[in-house]
Amino acid sequence: MTVYVRTPYRNISHMMRHPNLTHDAVQENKHVHFPMDVIEDEDKFTITAILPGIDPKEIDIQIQDKQVSLQGEFKDLNDTDNKYVLRERPTGKFHRSILLPDMLNASKALAKMDNGILSLSIPKSEEAKPKKIKVTTI
Repeated sequence: MTVYVRTPYRNISHMMRHPNLTHDAVQENKHVHFPMDVIEDEDKFTITAILPGIDPKEIDIQIQDKQVSLQGEFKDLNDTDNKYVLRERPTGKFHRSILLPDMLNASKALAKMDNGILSLSIPKSEEAKPKKIKVTTI
């Protein structure tokens, strides 16, 4: 199963303009994409992201109004002297922003990391929650 999506066609025009660059040199400048799920409940959103090998302290999570942003970096731990036959593990910076349909309460958000899976629970703001209004008679 492939988790990270990198298309080799994305940088073809760059490689044609700079034919002396190796494929690995072009790959270094790309952002790594990671899979993410978003679940909406009545009172909160839950975001789950697959980020194996990332130190939880190095994940930057920002929440503003309706937008959630995750960013960090998959560090290359290998020696650069190696000659790779196959190299699929992601390296480089990642960044994802998602716009949710309701206002968020960032002050009550909770994030936890377990076995490379980031779980982020963000309550909806009070203004976004449905309200019951009682009808009175005059």
